Amino acid sequence: MATSCDTVVNVIVQPLRESLNSLGFEVYPLKIGWYNAVVSQAHQLQYSADTLALVVLSTPSMFEKVFLPFLRTGCCKGVRDPVDQCVAQTIKSCVSECLPDQSVDITFDYEMLPNRKPKFLAQTAAHVAGAARYYQPSDIQDPPWGNKKMFGVCIHPRLGGWFAIRALLVLKSVEVGEALQQVAPPNCVSSRDARIELLERFNLCWRDWTYRDIIPTEERYSPQQREYFITPPDQRGELLRQWGFLPEAETETQTSTNKQG
Repeated sequence: MATSCDTVVNVIVQPLRESLNSLGFEVYPLKIGWYNAVVSQAHQLQYSADTLALVVLSTPSMFEKVFLPFLRTGCCKGVRDPVDQCVAQTIKSCVSECLPDQSVDITFDYEMLPNRKPKFLAQTAAHVAGAARYYQPSDIQDPPWGNKKMFGVCIHPRLGGWFAIRALLVLKSVEVGEALQQVAPPNCVSSRDARIELLERFNLCWRDWTYRDIIPTEERYSPQQREYFITPPDQRGELLRQWGFLPEAETETQTSTNKQG
């Protein structure tokens, strides 16, 4: 049965948003139809167009508020990717606590289909939810790199590139109609030259992270967080051992996917 937008925001979304905000996450609502309208048929999600979904982002403070305490519990022993494990555990716990009567499908950014394609396009979801603008080569007229393959990147209006898209939550039994209106994400990289600079930094020298500072930001990763994500994934186990979070015997099994937070 359809639920009014006011009820969704006040009774459902807001408690979850407040819970996750306190832990360094942000939550943005969207309708499945907004997402399906801009992706290929192969990437469309099999829910009705008015079904409510939530995009969850992590902000820089998540590392100190959630991840370091998670490491102190010793839960990361033998875990392939401690950040993924921590984020999944945190989001599932908050959903269980704040949405006990809802049927929620949770998909994380790292999850893949059998054909090795992502279960959802995280940057597209963030864009249609108004969370962060997805800048793509198609946004630039006569790009200087011609036909060279260039990937797009999301920029957050307050955090620049210092954030990560972590999950998509689909509230399967909650439908919202016209009351939930789509809002375009802020166009914080508005000039052609700035967009060219952004995509060139992201594609050609992404390891130096300068693309993250394409606009002034309110918050950045701490030195310890930068050290963790800059460290190659197969060396992060050794780093955790140096930090005192992982016994030496566990370092060989402590690996990670090739992600930069």
